Amino acid sequence: MKQLSGLFLRREFVFLALAILLCAGAAVAYWASRATVLTVAVAPRDGTEPALIQTYADALAKRHKEIRLRILPFDDVRDSAEALREGRADLAVVRPDVDLPDNGLTLAILRDQAMIIAAPEASGIDRFPDLDRKRLAILAHRDADEALIRALLEHYGLTLITTDPEAPIPPRHVALVETAEADLAAAFARKRVDAVISVIAPTAPAAQRIIGIVQDASRSRKVSFVDMENADAFVARMPRLQVVTMPAETFGGSPKIPAADVHTVGASYRLMARANLARSVAADVTQHLFELRSGMANVTASADYVQAPAYDSTVGATSARLPIHPGAVDYFEREQQSFIERYETWIYLLAFLGGGIGSALAWVAQRLSRLRRERVEEATDRLLAIRHEAQGTQDRNRLHALAREIDDLAGDIAKHALERPTEARTMSAASIAIDAARSTVKRAIAAGHYAGETAPSVIDAVAAKISAAAAE
Repeated sequence: MKQLSGLFLRREFVFLALAILLCAGAAVAYWASRATVLTVAVAPRDGTEPALIQTYADALAKRHKEIRLRILPFDDVRDSAEALREGRADLAVVRPDVDLPDNGLTLAILRDQAMIIAAPEASGIDRFPDLDRKRLAILAHRDADEALIRALLEHYGLTLITTDPEAPIPPRHVALVETAEADLAAAFARKRVDAVISVIAPTAPAAQRIIGIVQDASRSRKVSFVDMENADAFVARMPRLQVVTMPAETFGGSPKIPAADVHTVGASYRLMARANLARSVAADVTQHLFELRSGMANVTASADYVQAPAYDSTVGATSARLPIHPGAVDYFEREQQSFIERYETWIYLLAFLGGGIGSALAWVAQRLSRLRRERVEEATDRLLAIRHEAQGTQDRNRLHALAREIDDLAGDIAKHALERPTEARTMSAASIAIDAARSTVKRAIAAGHYAGETAPSVIDAVAAKISAAAAE
């Protein structure tokens, strides 16, 4: 026990303990300040989303935000959705009407698309039944878009043909003709196509170019759009889509294109997060996306189309058919957690542990102080015992041994007094004991010397008197 207490009393041990505490504090500070790295699955490879997410990742790194993105590219949105579903990604670009992961919650809408069907005014195509036996040009032929077009035509009793037949198109059928944008004007001129169909954001530059080609193909320079009168009914059947209204003059004001609001349906590309992603992290991702959007738009125009999902109330946001992540709702509602609220559990835990550790350290300090006091008290008791023993012995060797022991005990007491603070009362008692023991031993040694020198003198004196008496 004495060796252990001596180890605790060493100055090196104190420095080591302080170094360990400083290292632990530095580790905690590093953990709290390090950036959170999230993996985001991005698709489609030929879409605008990869450039948008890369720009967002670069902006986060440039601004030294607490969020970092690691991009995981895929060719198809089905693959990105699967990556989120399987937990290989924390975020993902998802098109809900194609594949909606069961653990995905919306953070933001990256791009809203509308089903646009446009034709020269003379074609007389302005309702879905008018598409019977018509050829529709499609510029970017994606499987997801084809599935949406097929479902929409089937809703009106029309069947989609994906190959351009040489013979006349059968009744109740519509042909889909893949056409390059550069060949679209010639296709209208040769009557190879009757209208153009595209699933695209109406305000996108590509949409403006497509409608411009249709306008050039029209003698009156007016464009006819297919309007869905009961778009809500179709969305009720396919709830992962949404009703889209294109305002009048979306594509120009002279002449008005369209002349009136056009109702249609559309799909969206969404940035989704896994449902178990921390609310604070989801809120940070959403906040930074919208805060950095203006700067991102200088790099890629697709950043201008990023928007918040529409909802009426917090309950509606979290219970919708395409629910919004609670962390994103916190940002939209300006109810983001403060630092205390975010780390409340950790703060309480650290406070609890800190109190326990502090109590333990106080107990150890008290115990060490007691051990130091006990060692001084033991030395004091020994000094008093030496004094008592010195009073009862005349053995010069033993007295010299006791004197050396007193010096050793005095040295130990002085060493403890220099290394650690000790109670004044204890040190005063030890000092008195040292003085008393030394004084007693000195007197005993002195008395021994005197006795050794006078005894022979007395004997000699007595012997002299006896000799003198005998001579007489």
